[in-house]
Amino acid sequence: MKSLKNLWKEVADELATWCCTSATLDYNKLEVRIENEGLSFLTISLPAFGKDFERSLERGFVDSSVFVGFARRRGPLPLFLGGFLSQVFDPSSGLLLDVPSVDCIFAVRQLTLMFGKILLECSEERTRGAMRKYIECEQDVRSAEADLSPEGLKAFQEVAALLWSDTFSSMDQLIYDGGLKPKHGPGATADKLKGNLKFDQLEWPRRLEEVFPYGDYALPNWRYYYRLDHTVHPEPEAERPVKVITVPKTLKTPRIIAVEPTCMQYMQQAILNPLVEKLESKVIAPNRRDNLAYSFIGFDDQTPNRDLSRLGSKLGHLATLDLSEASDRVSAKHVADLLWRWPHLREAVFATRSTKASVPGHGVIPLAKFASMGSALCFPFEAIVFTTLVFLGIQDGLSKPLTRKDVKSFRGKVRVYGDDIIVPVEHVRNVISRLESFGYKVNESKSFWNGKFRESCGADSYAGEDVTPVRVRRVLPSSRSDVQEVISAVELANHLYRRGLWRSSAVLNDYIAKLIGYLPVVGEFAPVLGRFSFQGYITERMDPHLHRPLVKGWVVSTKPPSSVATGEGSLLKCLLKDSDEPFADARHLERQGRPQSVNIKLRWMPPY
Repeated sequence: MKSLKNLWKEVADELATWCCTSATLDYNKLEVRIENEGLSFLTISLPAFGKDFERSLERGFVDSSVFVGFARRRGPLPLFLGGFLSQVFDPSSGLLLDVPSVDCIFAVRQLTLMFGKILLECSEERTRGAMRKYIECEQDVRSAEADLSPEGLKAFQEVAALLWSDTFSSMDQLIYDGGLKPKHGPGATADKLKGNLKFDQLEWPRRLEEVFPYGDYALPNWRYYYRLDHTVHPEPEAERPVKVITVPKTLKTPRIIAVEPTCMQYMQQAILNPLVEKLESKVIAPNRRDNLAYSFIGFDDQTPNRDLSRLGSKLGHLATLDLSEASDRVSAKHVADLLWRWPHLREAVFATRSTKASVPGHGVIPLAKFASMGSALCFPFEAIVFTTLVFLGIQDGLSKPLTRKDVKSFRGKVRVYGDDIIVPVEHVRNVISRLESFGYKVNESKSFWNGKFRESCGADSYAGEDVTPVRVRRVLPSSRSDVQEVISAVELANHLYRRGLWRSSAVLNDYIAKLIGYLPVVGEFAPVLGRFSFQGYITERMDPHLHRPLVKGWVVSTKPPSSVATGEGSLLKCLLKDSDEPFADARHLERQGRPQSVNIKLRWMPPY
């Protein structure tokens, strides 16, 4: 706690220097609040202050409805961080200044949001509350399905056919031809198979078998047919459910994900890879026709969203929207309606969809949602559904059916990455209306279109200027054995340096250096833990054999857990490999999976 508090003070003092004010009284107030409220002041109360600040930028004024719990003396502005706020809003009226200080906007956001996403376990009460919301969300999805009008469904299907027909037709043909190639992910599975053991899976639901025969997709070839004698094919009512768990997100609420059975995850990956490749391709084989929707959706690169968000903050013509519980509100029925013209694709997608979930405290429940986070197909289909609804809203605004020419005219104006959505301001109300008619909730505290502030994919901008805060992801280390915290602290110091907070970065670097002993000055992609500098790395000695510069520092070392592959599993793994290159790890058949621990070792290494 003390180290986090001291870090806040260093950053506050440096930002106060930027903004020609003082943060002494702010730090005194912070000390008192931490003494009374504990860590929750840094991780919950301050982020709430930061969200109120963003809403005030959006509305253009401050009033008594925001900054609740923070004292005011005279006027609408709170005393806390008043020296910064008074350079953004008029102290007497609370109105946004004509030319607010962008440095002060960044300062307020940095000082209030820096601990908002620190990785700490929530209380049991908050975790139980998250599970209750999961169940409530499931009920909301069923209600939204029932409330959707036939006219709305028909319009949804027509716009979907316009946007995705080339992609879905190509996928439909690929599946019909048996061209899918499955793949195992590195994560946990509901049946607890890990590493190389996943290649010897012996559970294959009847529903999956009807579309993807076990012998074609889970055996190296039919010579190994004898393994069918040991394989079980559960009927739908006996299928293994996904396992709903929580992982750290914020101290206020955890993130909920669903751990899929091995067989489902395996075949979901088979659909995912070609689907994403086709969605992001400018043209689609075999007819080589222009892919209408390729520029509106993305899965691997957030840069287009960030660039459009920054442009929207400067010109005011683009809005950024964020959805609450986005993935858990995508209805299975809506996805089925989306794919109704492509029977082979639809059949494949729903054969790999888990239909039940084991929810702690609530037992096994049937799922109305398409999939939770954890399914390989969750992210692409939520983006496809949201993009379809965006253009359905635009169609409402234009008061005429969309054509290919109409859709192309919105390139550079519409972009969807997961639940981060960018749309033209003039269509934002119609888009929100369509999203809500399908049961989605627009998160108004994270959606912006009136002022000059925009937020998308982790990039925050005001009037075209970057005001993204540097986030603290873990508590600071107290010894060298706190390996994850040491790595995170080094990354934090370098992020602070790149953001221009050089003094704070230097103080944190000194703290880390005293803790671990060695912290050399290195380049951006150095294999050792070190401090980054725009002036370049500092050589400590030359390699006597390779004649290259070296520095002494700590190198992150991981070791995959032991997982010995069988003969059949080894062959299947090699046949499923994506490239002709050999495996990077020569012992991959002996060790496989996510490392269970991380260590650091002292080495002489290149500083670049």
